[in-house]
Amino acid sequence: MTQAYPLQWPDGWSRTAPGNRTENRRFSTTFIKARSQLFSELDRLGATNAVVSSWLPLRNDGLPRADAARARIADPGVAVYFTYRGKQMVMARDVYHNVHDNLRSIGLAIEHLRGLDRHGGATMMERAFEGFAALPAPSNDWRMVLGPVRTLADAEASYREKAKARHPDAPGGSHDKMTELNAAIRAARIEFVG
Repeated sequence: MTQAYPLQWPDGWSRTAPGNRTENRRFSTTFIKARSQLFSELDRLGATNAVVSSWLPLRNDGLPRADAARARIADPGVAVYFTYRGKQMVMARDVYHNVHDNLRSIGLAIEHLRGLDRHGGATMMERAFEGFAALPAPSNDWRMVLGPVRTLADAEASYREKAKARHPDAPGGSHDKMTELNAAIRAARIEFVG
């Protein structure tokens, strides 16, 4: 189940290095305004079951605390999970220094995707949203992916070697293959370290 806190960054989505994040001077928004605009766009889209996942602590009603969004936090990433036409979707953003700008960016992206539908691009919109489908958790045992290993160091070495071929930028690689590999190393770390 998707949780609002702590941040559940979707598998297969790359992260922005902290030194590469930018200051946004175009949005001039607050967290409350960005959250409200996002939920309005999701409503217009017909999305349901929306969950905003971030490192912001939660209020009693389960929504992120706006007062916590005023402070700069180490990881301002936001992932928005929702159901669209019966499919689980996710959109994530971490390119800006604060949560509300990343949240507003996702809201604007949804608004623009809805514009495709309004202007006769329903097929294009469907295809665009296919890319945001939340990937199911891999069902394989991590040993099936990493191979026979005896130590965490062996598992890490296998992960690095396999990542070269599975990475989406590698010939024959894909997001799905890399997601499976990332899930396998997480499971191995949990088993070895606890």
